[in-house]
Amino acid sequence: MLITSARAAALYDRVRSVIPPIEWPAFASDIDAILDLKRQRNAVILAHNYQTPEIFHCVADIVGDSLALARKAMSTEADVIVLAGVHFMAETAKLLNPKKTVLIPDLRAGCSLADSITAEDIRLLRQRYPSVPVVTYVNTSAEVKAESDICCTSGNAKAVVESLGVPRVIMLPDEYLAQNIAAQTDVQIIAWKGHCEVHERFTPADIRELRESHPGVIVLAHPECPPDVVAEADFSGSTAAMSDYVGQNKPARVVLMTECSMSDNVAVDHPEVEFIRPCNLCPHMKRITLTNIREALEEDQHIVTIAPEIAQRARLAVERMLAI
Repeated sequence: MLITSARAAALYDRVRSVIPPIEWPAFASDIDAILDLKRQRNAVILAHNYQTPEIFHCVADIVGDSLALARKAMSTEADVIVLAGVHFMAETAKLLNPKKTVLIPDLRAGCSLADSITAEDIRLLRQRYPSVPVVTYVNTSAEVKAESDICCTSGNAKAVVESLGVPRVIMLPDEYLAQNIAAQTDVQIIAWKGHCEVHERFTPADIRELRESHPGVIVLAHPECPPDVVAEADFSGSTAAMSDYVGQNKPARVVLMTECSMSDNVAVDHPEVEFIRPCNLCPHMKRITLTNIREALEEDQHIVTIAPEIAQRARLAVERMLAI
């Protein structure tokens, strides 16, 4: 097996349980180049939990869910941020780091949730529900955030909703997340009809079949899953909460009802746990590769820009979320 450097070989030792040896030579040279480019350009790579292991464990400097990436983006001293995730995440990093260069390796890395709602939709909702505050999931464009009162993530949505001290809120755009949060709070939630194309595919029947095929399996579900899926699960939480659950409880056998690469990334740190993988892939996350990360750093490809009048209002909505 060809390894381009001792540095790459050491990285492979970390991920050998989830990347077959035959695949590694295709990654090693890009990894070496990216590590050099990061040093040369004073750059950091932020990688979402749904990135593949060769990105998540071998080149990323900051990893986590949307909330973790948003928080940690604010404290980086790098000149360049590469967002290994989808476009709204890169916009959020830019909102919080307006003077830094933010790169998205592939402009086509979108999101079905972000595409499900527009700024005009929110303006119409405000006409229909005057004085009802708008809580917007971070899985949205900067234009949508700019029309919102406050943002939230799947990890802090309940806290955000209840922090407003009002009897009802509009919560956008994920219908299932809104329904799952509504079941946990007395605040009335007006939902939108947006869905994640990965999580909406899971069904209660999937969980029952998994339990039958894998006795004793512990089922963890993301709150973007339909409520009947969450009801069938043993635990529901953000990707960070699911990772923490595995680390704290060390189940003998577990299944994560979320994007497939999440299981690989958590499995690297918990080799004693058997992961059952119902492999639903996000086509947008999978547009990010080592090769286009390298190209973005080499050529300043796909610099994220946001119009100043939109950025100012959108940043306030994100900062209000981070203050909670």
